[in-house]
Amino acid sequence: MIGNPDFLTARGPDQAPELQALESPEGELHLRFFTTSGDEFALPATGIKEVISVPPDRITPIPNVSPLLLGTLNVRGRVVWVADLGQFLGDATLLSTDRPEISVVAVEDQDTMLALAVDRIYGMVWLDIEEILMPTNVPDGMAPFLRGEWVFHNEGDRRLRLLDQVAILRSARWAA
Repeated sequence: MIGNPDFLTARGPDQAPELQALESPEGELHLRFFTTSGDEFALPATGIKEVISVPPDRITPIPNVSPLLLGTLNVRGRVVWVADLGQFLGDATLLSTDRPEISVVAVEDQDTMLALAVDRIYGMVWLDIEEILMPTNVPDGMAPFLRGEWVFHNEGDRRLRLLDQVAILRSARWAA
């Protein structure tokens, strides 16, 4: 049967019609998520080390550190700082830790890892980097950490802002 040419081409009498060719996605893969303010952001998949949901009691609070930091977390044997990304970007509302799990996005650059706690994760999407625009109406505290934004005119001018994880990791705000 395997030597039968009809078997190899899926054209035999008992074979299903030919499958449609899968379309290759356009753009680059990104993780979409929301902060407590409801703002929507994206990070390139290439800069993400891991995405996890953790119970709040697995984040160990550390006294006398920046108020932006929720504490530390053990990520595969490595102790990593966990930060409230929304507060880091200027949200007035703190991330609620009064819930069963907190969504955390671990980003890494040159052996420096930081876990960014976010309100909720939308998922992975393909986005065309060629369509990115310079951000407009952005708070001054957020601007240094943005690469640009996508504006979806067919969705009421919804904005999806692309974050620069290296700028976030290297920020002087962590020392405050």
